[in-house]
Amino acid sequence: MNKIELLAPAKDLQKAKTAIRYGADAVYLGGKQFSLRSRASNFEIEDIKEIVAFAKEYRRKVYVTVNIVFHDDDFKGIIAYLRTLADIGVDGIIIESLAVMALCKKYAPALECHISTQLSSTNSDAIRQLKMYGADRVVLAREVAMSEIEVIAQRVDIPLEVFIHGGMCSNYSGRCTLSNRMTLRDANRGGCAQSCRWKYRIYDNDRLVSDRECLLSMSSKDLRATSYIERLIRANVASLKIEGRMKSDYYIAQVTKTYRNMIDEIMIGNGIDARRIAYYDRELDKAENRPSDDGFLSGHADHSKHLYGVNGAGVTHEYVAYVKDFDLHTGRALIEVRNKFTKGDILEVFGPDMNNERFKVEDIFSLDEEVLTVVNQPMEMLWIRVPFMVKPHYMIRKVIR
Repeated sequence: MNKIELLAPAKDLQKAKTAIRYGADAVYLGGKQFSLRSRASNFEIEDIKEIVAFAKEYRRKVYVTVNIVFHDDDFKGIIAYLRTLADIGVDGIIIESLAVMALCKKYAPALECHISTQLSSTNSDAIRQLKMYGADRVVLAREVAMSEIEVIAQRVDIPLEVFIHGGMCSNYSGRCTLSNRMTLRDANRGGCAQSCRWKYRIYDNDRLVSDRECLLSMSSKDLRATSYIERLIRANVASLKIEGRMKSDYYIAQVTKTYRNMIDEIMIGNGIDARRIAYYDRELDKAENRPSDDGFLSGHADHSKHLYGVNGAGVTHEYVAYVKDFDLHTGRALIEVRNKFTKGDILEVFGPDMNNERFKVEDIFSLDEEVLTVVNQPMEMLWIRVPFMVKPHYMIRKVIR
């Protein structure tokens, strides 16, 4: 089996570094311009320079989204922006516009051009045409079934990228105008208000016809492709993509690490069984806040793949601390608090190079050596005794029983 790229999202510089530390082969991120996630923190040029340098230390890649649906007024500054990205060593851009691709090939040819899922590529004829126009990679539409992916991969001679995890739109490959009509924010130019995830009452004229106690949502379940990873690898897909540029540092770490371990197990062991897939599903559950499903990979996506009246996925773990340092002599970890925990709680530590390990909280100290029993101030720095060695950038979560 060929080596496959694991591609993770990054909302900001910290999350980009987390994704790389936790096993991503590449990260994708948005700049302050031309990106579909304008509500993400997004990267100044200096930040992009920093993450490119960081990625190169790890021999990883960086892709920048330039994927808004361009109107005439949106092209201002695009050539200079593309040249800057090429000059600082970005590996490629993710684009919706063929016009932007033509400009990139002319003025910044060092950049690879990856066709965004926004272009809804669902068949081999269209993908071959995109290659003729100069595309270096095509991100398939989320609406393509696994059986179709296998056929397309045999028929085209261009790297393919497939989404394997994260949010799903209730419209075709994200091309939606709900946000435009309801909030005057253009979803296809970076302003999506996620109107499909709102809760609604349904009326027939003035008569309420929906359940008073259970408001209606048009939201899709999140995508989870654990059952298809081996088939995607065997189909010679080039890149497996995690969605989530609006997600937390903890989410990026847990999801990236889980898929990293799963891919490595498949590659080393030449396969994976249902028992191990179930294990990885349990690991992903620790980061979820919505129910998940295999989306269109299994074929037609019916009503069972939507969240009608469902609230949350029942998260089983809570992120409580980020490890900053560890003192071998005292067995204490210096932590940055994220959420409340108390003496006597069972915590679980995970990191890029360690398996999950649990311990019971026995000793908590302030920086002034005050003994504490309750921790409830986010971003506070504290010492906590851990009965095994931990490293900077490890994360600690509370096990919720």
